[in-house]
Amino acid sequence: MNNIKIIAFTHKTTEISNIGRMHIEENNLESRLAFLKQASGVDELLYLSTCNRVEFMLACSEKINNTFLNKFFKAFNTSWTETEISWAAANVQVFEDDEALHHLFNVASSIDSLVVGEREIITQVRTAYEKCSAFNLTGDLIRLAIKKTIETAKDVYTHTDIARNPVSVVSLAYRRLRELNVKQDARFLIIGSGITNTTMAKYLKKHEFPNFTIFNRTLANAEKLASELNGKAYPLSELSNYKVGFDIIVTCTGAAESIITPEIYKSLVGNDKSKKIVVDLAVPNDLDPEILNNYDVNLIAINNLQEVAKENLMAREQEMLACHTIIEKNILEFKQILKTRKVEQAMSEVPKKMKEIRTTANEVFAKDLSSLDAASKEVLDRILSYMEKKYISVPMKMAKAILIEDINNN
Repeated sequence: MNNIKIIAFTHKTTEISNIGRMHIEENNLESRLAFLKQASGVDELLYLSTCNRVEFMLACSEKINNTFLNKFFKAFNTSWTETEISWAAANVQVFEDDEALHHLFNVASSIDSLVVGEREIITQVRTAYEKCSAFNLTGDLIRLAIKKTIETAKDVYTHTDIARNPVSVVSLAYRRLRELNVKQDARFLIIGSGITNTTMAKYLKKHEFPNFTIFNRTLANAEKLASELNGKAYPLSELSNYKVGFDIIVTCTGAAESIITPEIYKSLVGNDKSKKIVVDLAVPNDLDPEILNNYDVNLIAINNLQEVAKENLMAREQEMLACHTIIEKNILEFKQILKTRKVEQAMSEVPKKMKEIRTTANEVFAKDLSSLDAASKEVLDRILSYMEKKYISVPMKMAKAILIEDINNN
């Protein structure tokens, strides 16, 4: 397990607005991660980015010290200055070995989430693995670790009340929105049609808000969400030309920079001087902060939902002990899985060696074999094939029995 490392930026140690600096846009994801893996010299790499964390899971034997971190972040963003690289190295959390596995299990079980008990994180972890696996960035160690991580999270959700009456960042944002006494005929601009905004749209539809306009980089996705909401759809490139007006913006895109610039906001608001509401659940934020200095805006964003999230944590603290007990059990099981896997990998050479021995034997005893009739040769061949299989299976069974005995004794 000493090859598992995690480099993490989370809401616990880093301002959420700064976590956005570690975000990679979808269209650059494969190329940037492939370069990062190659340049940093790691064996395997997994990248997880959510609204309140960015984490890198590595498989490598190298110690994660300042030298490694500087090399890693220089490769992560080749345009960064030394100051930006130093910022990342100073603000990162590093987990290695058992500590890394504990952290990974805690994250997927939502114990380490901004909103404890939020089930969405398990899907985000699985999706992150599937993407990185498709990019050929992961290997056997991360595959086994993520498989056990998903199993552990499901175990936690099934056998504890950590996710009872589940809440999410979206539900917290919606709760805050309703506290502002939004009028039923409010005009909503929804920017982005991904999972977060689609979930928010379901809340709005359920409470019978009728007026929606959706903008998205891919028009087909905007049209799909618009059809569910009985709204209108436009490509994101048309946002600056929208002059109909709005009361509430709900935005969450994967853009690396602000989608709603001061110029675009000025165009959207026109001569309307009334106070607007912006629900910005993107990391980094879609709304340029300069807008708040010049316009009357009630902003609901990830960073100002943290107090509500703390209340949620306090309500679930009594379940923490049960969660940690389950996680400890699964960590022991994973250690057994790794030991078994090492035996399997070590024994994988046995069949090849047995075939080499058999080939050599045929050469050494070629003269004796030539004196046998066809029937005798066939019997001898069956005997050798049977012994070959047994020589492969017997050591594996013995090794596994020793591992199991070792675990039971500990």
